[in-house]
Amino acid sequence: MVIHVVAPGDTLFSIAQSYGVPLSLLAIDNGFSAPYRLAVGQALVVQFPRLTHTVRPGETLSAIAARYDISLRQLLRNNPVLGGGSLIYPGQTLIIAFQGEKLGALTVNGYAYPFIGQSELQALLPYLTYLTPFTYGITPQGGLIPPDDSRLISMALQSGTAPLLHLSTLTEEGSFSNELASLVLNDMAVQDALIDNLERTVLEQGYRGLDVDFEFVFPQEAGAYADFLGRLSAHFNPMGYPVIAALAPKTSADQKGLLYEGHKYRAIGEAVNRAFLMTYEWGYTYGPPMAVAPLPNVRQVVEYALTEIPAEKLWLGIPNYGYNWTLPFVQGESRAQSLSSQEAVSLAIRYGAEIQYSTQAQSPFFYYTDENGAAHEVWFEDARSIRAKLALVPRYGLSGVGYWNLMRSFPQNWRVLNALYDILDP
Repeated sequence: MVIHVVAPGDTLFSIAQSYGVPLSLLAIDNGFSAPYRLAVGQALVVQFPRLTHTVRPGETLSAIAARYDISLRQLLRNNPVLGGGSLIYPGQTLIIAFQGEKLGALTVNGYAYPFIGQSELQALLPYLTYLTPFTYGITPQGGLIPPDDSRLISMALQSGTAPLLHLSTLTEEGSFSNELASLVLNDMAVQDALIDNLERTVLEQGYRGLDVDFEFVFPQEAGAYADFLGRLSAHFNPMGYPVIAALAPKTSADQKGLLYEGHKYRAIGEAVNRAFLMTYEWGYTYGPPMAVAPLPNVRQVVEYALTEIPAEKLWLGIPNYGYNWTLPFVQGESRAQSLSSQEAVSLAIRYGAEIQYSTQAQSPFFYYTDENGAAHEVWFEDARSIRAKLALVPRYGLSGVGYWNLMRSFPQNWRVLNALYDILDP
């Protein structure tokens, strides 16, 4: 795999021709549809098939996978044109393997809202070790407020992906309730009822583990939160279910702020099987224009986490979104709009903007002026920024990655991930 940066005069056809790869492959890998317009500075994933197979009458996808001694999920990852399905036809060319060595193997988790499209989810499941539907809420009595998760669980299990139950203190208003967290952490009757309800739901729904996300925990309850996670692990681990905890992106043990003080890395790391580092949101809705996950900031969080938690327990958070700011930015008034990487590139194409790349942040960005004369600054993710983040996994010996979230189309990410790593089954 190489990453090509579009130069003035480039066309998708000329790029495919220069690398000697099929135009159709280049288009699929980068999410293009006709008329294949490009932006100067845009990053493109270019892959080179090493071994292909032409489908014969009567062959099935599983039989082809067995013939070449690869998993069906790997065959699906190598052929995104299949959309995660098994429908093939005689004469079709399938890619068995690409050129290039992989960096290793990792675990991949992805979060999705229950309304994710059927075809979108089916196409992504072969790339996921775990799928985490978002989210189960908690009642003051220790009951659960379930999402409409049955379809996601069923699809995950059918694809060989393990679903995780996501538990949070998110309210109907969309904010995390530290008061609700406090109730759970201090009232043992509520906590007992919650654990009982979690067990029943895990067993009835077919979940394969728990992913816990209590944000803005009161500082004085940091120990109680770690103890609660330890109780969950002690309860669910003997049943074969791992417990994962999401961690605010800290860079030191004594970092101030309500987001950070309730998460004690060492205690939580000892209490759970895996810890998910939420290494994103430096660039955010109400903040000034900047990368969502600048690489130096991400590295700082990882390096601090490694002083408290073993590397084999850590998952690196990766954002699947960007932001569009209207300029000038005014603190307390400006509000950035979130967007997908595909939408960001489409904006650059629409307004003739040249995409730039920050070597410091390891993230793409551009400026444009809209029809009303308003100036904009856009930061997003592309193949280069994803490659830079994924490179941290072997560098630090991390266990895997988690994507927040799967709701926005980003074909390049999955091509880069598949090119660099084998994805572990549950």
